[in-house]
Amino acid sequence: MMDRRAFITIVGGSILAGPLTTKAQQAVKIARIGLLVIGPPPEEHSCVLALRRGFTDLGYVEGRTHQFEIRWAEGRPEEMLPRFGTELVELGVDLIVSVTAQGLVQAKQAIASVPVVMAAASFPVERGLVASLSRPGGNITGMATFTEGMFAKRIQLLTETLPGRSRVAVLRLPGDQNDLVVRDLQAAARRVSLKLQVIEVQRAEDFPDAFNTAIRGRAQAIMTAQGPFFHRYSRLIAELALKHKLPSFSGEPAAADAGILMTHGASIPASCHRAAYFVDRILKGAKPADLPVERPTKFDLEINLKTAKALGITIPHSLRLRADRIIE
Repeated sequence: MMDRRAFITIVGGSILAGPLTTKAQQAVKIARIGLLVIGPPPEEHSCVLALRRGFTDLGYVEGRTHQFEIRWAEGRPEEMLPRFGTELVELGVDLIVSVTAQGLVQAKQAIASVPVVMAAASFPVERGLVASLSRPGGNITGMATFTEGMFAKRIQLLTETLPGRSRVAVLRLPGDQNDLVVRDLQAAARRVSLKLQVIEVQRAEDFPDAFNTAIRGRAQAIMTAQGPFFHRYSRLIAELALKHKLPSFSGEPAAADAGILMTHGASIPASCHRAAYFVDRILKGAKPADLPVERPTKFDLEINLKTAKALGITIPHSLRLRADRIIE
């Protein structure tokens, strides 16, 4: 038997809905936004959560003004994003938001017919996603999270923390993003006479051997390239670094919480929050080609003093003052 209150609610809703004109009904259009995600699951992903907050701050209400069609490419973006991109285009989404540039190059042709917003993209010019930051020129715009000077800053922080050390191991994956990260790290390292030992890993099982290789190469610290893979294994990297008495440096969000000594990089949540602005402009008629790609304005420096103490390292007072967060 139907609950009386439920019946009243249904009937009341019907009465309220009745007087609406066909024109008014047609005026309410819910935007369909495709969302391409790699890394953590969407419900836990810091970029997705920040993007949603960005929509809320702009007055959007999920389910009333817009809805997301989410596709999560767990672990295989180059393979899965083109397929997901085609799927979203066929669904008739109004635009697509990608939380990464990884896999977006392969998906570029599949999503060429709809506007695309990069929420947090690395090296979009070098990868051919946009013609330039100031004039994207195509159907893609948004936020570029890796900028000129960012990796030089990471090298500078390392030399400030560990003055006199000259050999650093860098863990990297194969692939274009890591090529570009290593390029920038090597250019910065040469300027301060720091020698980098680049070691490739592809699976979690490769890390123990990679650290043994670093020790044989007389590394005095260890640094990772960038991306979801290194984010996923931050704790394992931190544990192995501590075991081998190697100070560890990263650019991954929350890596310091996992035990990494120091992490520095563009604030991914801040960039993803800002990406909502691009979506709003495009839904209101702007073209991606006319919206310059923006560089990050917020960078996070986090230091784990517990790890520093375990390694017998004293963090300079000047660095402590500049840190956005210190873990004790």
